[in-house]
Amino acid sequence: MSIFGRMCLLGNRVLAKRNLEICAKYISNNTINEALWNKFCITTNESTTCDPYFMANNITEIQGIPGVASGVLLDNLWSAYSQKGSIIERNQTSSVAGEGQKTYSQHYVLTDIMTYFTMLVGIYFPSVTGIMAGSNRSGDLKDAQKSIPFGTILAIATTSFIYLSCVVLFGACIEGALLRDKFGEAVSGQLVIGTLAWPSPWVIVIGSFFSTCGAGLQSLTGAPRLLQAIARDGIVPFLQVFGHGKANGEPTWALLLTAGICEIGILIASLDSVAPILSMFFLMCYMFVNLACALQTLLRTPNWRPRFKYYHWTLSFVGMSLCLALMFICSWYYALVAMLIAGCIYKYIEYRGAEKEWGDGIRGLSLNAARYALLRVEHGATHTKNWRPQILVLVNLDSEQNVKHPRLLSLTTQLKAGKGLTIVGSVLQGTFLDKHVEAQKGEENIKALMTTEKTKGFCQLVVSPSVRDGISHLIQSAGLGAMKHNTVLMAWPHSWKQPTDPYSWKTFVDTVRDATSAQQALLVAKNIDSFPTSQERFADGNIDIWWIVHDGGMLMLLPFLLRQHKVWRKCRMRIFTVAQMDDNSIQMKKDLQMFLYHLRLDAEVEVVEMFENDISAFTYEKTLMMEQRSQMLKQMQLSKNEREREIQSISDESRGSIRRKIYSIPRPGAQDSYSLLPSENPLNEAQIIHDRNTASHSTVAAKSSAAPEKIQMTWTKEKLIAEKHKVKDLNAAGYRDIFNMKP
Repeated sequence: MSIFGRMCLLGNRVLAKRNLEICAKYISNNTINEALWNKFCITTNESTTCDPYFMANNITEIQGIPGVASGVLLDNLWSAYSQKGSIIERNQTSSVAGEGQKTYSQHYVLTDIMTYFTMLVGIYFPSVTGIMAGSNRSGDLKDAQKSIPFGTILAIATTSFIYLSCVVLFGACIEGALLRDKFGEAVSGQLVIGTLAWPSPWVIVIGSFFSTCGAGLQSLTGAPRLLQAIARDGIVPFLQVFGHGKANGEPTWALLLTAGICEIGILIASLDSVAPILSMFFLMCYMFVNLACALQTLLRTPNWRPRFKYYHWTLSFVGMSLCLALMFICSWYYALVAMLIAGCIYKYIEYRGAEKEWGDGIRGLSLNAARYALLRVEHGATHTKNWRPQILVLVNLDSEQNVKHPRLLSLTTQLKAGKGLTIVGSVLQGTFLDKHVEAQKGEENIKALMTTEKTKGFCQLVVSPSVRDGISHLIQSAGLGAMKHNTVLMAWPHSWKQPTDPYSWKTFVDTVRDATSAQQALLVAKNIDSFPTSQERFADGNIDIWWIVHDGGMLMLLPFLLRQHKVWRKCRMRIFTVAQMDDNSIQMKKDLQMFLYHLRLDAEVEVVEMFENDISAFTYEKTLMMEQRSQMLKQMQLSKNEREREIQSISDESRGSIRRKIYSIPRPGAQDSYSLLPSENPLNEAQIIHDRNTASHSTVAAKSSAAPEKIQMTWTKEKLIAEKHKVKDLNAAGYRDIFNMKP
């Protein structure tokens, strides 16, 4: 001990023992120590200039390893962090104040890095990262369930005791200045632990060598097997090449990759730089292991049955919190980078897809959150402000179980824009025992089409003895709890009158009745195959709404939702409303414009004047009831006389002689105007009122001379019976066919 471990101090500063055998300014007989004076003094032209701090302070030599009995433990209890390049000082030694010249700083022992608590934690933590070694080699263990908990806890207890006892003993035996001397320059580069070792310092050298090799081999055996297992499971697609190995199962390619990564760490040649990076990924690994265990316990997953009886989810939660805190304590920027890398890997796996689904805690958490949200939504009624069309799309399948009208899903995507609930339903006629294979194929085809059309929703295929009953079952039972549809979307039937099946129209009519009975909105798209795809873009055009029925704003909402999609974004919205000749059309237009202004809808308004007899009686009797009509007229702020005239017109029996004409709807896409309730040529039937006064107008003459040829009609059962008696008076065969149709 007297030969090794002695330190030389100038004042309270630690000197580096480079070519310095004698720690003194003067040798016996007042002879100067030239080796020391030459370090701090410069002689030029017979004049000598020395460092002021060197001249003002004495040289002392102390024992660097005084032992436990010296009481140095109390001095080392407190922190002494320093900046990079600062001189290591012994605070217990007195010195004359003085900065000294920077020219001579290379003769002192300097700190090579800036030290602080979090950085030291990052350097120390990799020494305790071997606790997952047993889990990484679980496939090679005879009884992994028994060996891993016992071995892991024993390893943690053993290593923690050794590491913590070493820290305490070093602080109790070694001077703090020597502890901060990273390369041992104060003791001529000797190993401090080697000085303490018995019987020779080579015990520490040989032990450190084998310990390092053992830790490296442990990583080189565990990490490649883990990488090979990940690659074989197809979790990360681009790592599949590392799943190959020798016939005996040795992971050759994974071993080469691991060795390459280790070599990169060696070439960095700075343990202090590599240690924080390693700490981040180890801490993140442990954090996610703790998080997975806590989630599985909290969600009460049936397959989560830990055999360790002293386990509790709070232990995992505390461990996860400590790992997360240590990540930011060690280095907050490294922690953010590590979390970003982990997030990118997770999203890549989610996007490219793991071929095997092993189940995860996130999915269980999502299911639990969905259940909680459904129960919360179930208790309260949907407010008007939160209402939006939750659509049930009824599609037909051909003989190959492919969707007949894919544009229905395109229209749904454009209408929903990924928001709200979408259920794509279809009916397969037959029994489930006979049609289960076709049902599975049809469901797969529908899901594939939904992916192609980017329709976000669910698929539900029903096998029923009759299509009519299957559609009724879908309308009644599709959805779950409060997540049910409120709107039904279907295509207009193409061949609704077939000679072989005179009742082919009945399914469509019954669907309308079922939707009405369920108090759901019904959207029927005619000529759906002519509607635009989601890839098309309209540079210009109009969306026309014929607002004849006061439906609560449904017709206003649909074009607004369509214009949110890129296909319809540049189209304009036009609203047509119908007025009688006696109505104040200008005032009606202004009131409707104000109504749209309060709804924050941007649309053009046109009022179409029609004769009283041209307006379908069914519209008055079934959709504009007297109370609703009166309420709407009040909202539109019409005068009292105008309201009385409108209400009187509702109950007027003289409308029984209304003339009926042919009604047709143009194909969407034929022009740049898409109408929800269009007529073939409205300009030939009615006069569009812009900004002129309609108070003065012709009455009888105009009614008799301007009879329109084609008007939009809605049929009732009573009108159909009355028309059947008039069929014989009609000469045109086309008229006879129209009146023979079922309602």
